[in-house]
Amino acid sequence: MNQMEQLKLTFLKNLEGVTTLQGLEDLRVRALGKKGDLTLLMKDLGQKTPEERRTLGAELNALKDVLTTALEERKAILEEDSLKERLASETLDATLPPRPRATGNIHPLSHVMDQAIHIFGQMGFVVAEGPDIEEDFYNFTALNFPPDHPARQEQDTFYLPSSTTGQPLVLRTHTSPVQIRTMLKTQPPIRIIAPGRTYRSDYDATHTPMFHQIEGLVIDKHTHMGHLKGCLEEFCRLFFEDPSLKLRFRPGYFPFTEPSAEVDIWWKGSSWLEILGCGMVHPNVLRNCDIDPQEYQGFAFGMGLERIAMLKYGIEDLRLFFESDLRWLNHYGFSPEVRE
Repeated sequence: MNQMEQLKLTFLKNLEGVTTLQGLEDLRVRALGKKGDLTLLMKDLGQKTPEERRTLGAELNALKDVLTTALEERKAILEEDSLKERLASETLDATLPPRPRATGNIHPLSHVMDQAIHIFGQMGFVVAEGPDIEEDFYNFTALNFPPDHPARQEQDTFYLPSSTTGQPLVLRTHTSPVQIRTMLKTQPPIRIIAPGRTYRSDYDATHTPMFHQIEGLVIDKHTHMGHLKGCLEEFCRLFFEDPSLKLRFRPGYFPFTEPSAEVDIWWKGSSWLEILGCGMVHPNVLRNCDIDPQEYQGFAFGMGLERIAMLKYGIEDLRLFFESDLRWLNHYGFSPEVRE
């Protein structure tokens, strides 16, 4: 009997006596491991003649297949036996309550955005979206910003390399470009809101390089300042859940609206707090979007979502919204069940 036949018989005999998976692994290593019996025989092929290597190599590979197949079959039997033992010894008490599972919370910003979209949706507004990286035309020029306006300077705006057409590119400083894109491709009447991320070069307790806005735009033949005032009063009273909330409209200035107003709310019976800007769409903006200001007019407004969230939920530092602190999120977050 040669070495291969002896190895095969010894291996199969030992395999019959294996009763555990660990014992099976030990047997596999003794036969097929790096220093196993079969491996050593294969290493000896280097000392043989080419004809002997050809013959013995084929025989050794065939033996390896036999041993591997026998191992797999025995392993399947042992695993099945092990499962049967576990099923016989383990029990499941179906009357026990399930283990508690931690659930995620809705971020306050997501919650506030949902609330704002829901309220404006009830007024007939639809959501419009646009890219975060904008051309100078949509972000500034079409909105009636003069070339020397401070907002165009690099200390306020994040500039990117120009586009292939030579247009300067910026990270949008407001969601107003969405209004321009909508007016250029949609005929009035228009009634949209534009929620989304915006970017400005600033960072302190009340400013971050990225923040969120929601803007609104209405264009038709009959809208006037009274409609704008009524729309914003209704939103603020619903959002802050105060039917008697006082609002104050102060004259303001924005390049894209005329007349313009700053809106304050009488907060907690102690002081006026500014929360948003608004106004009637400037005739130049309408002309830049191929809309005749002699026939159409409308209003626009914009507010920071972090700003109104901080007021409503008593959050003192804007930067906390973006620090990914689970303790903060667990405190200020909302259950998915209350998401509107």
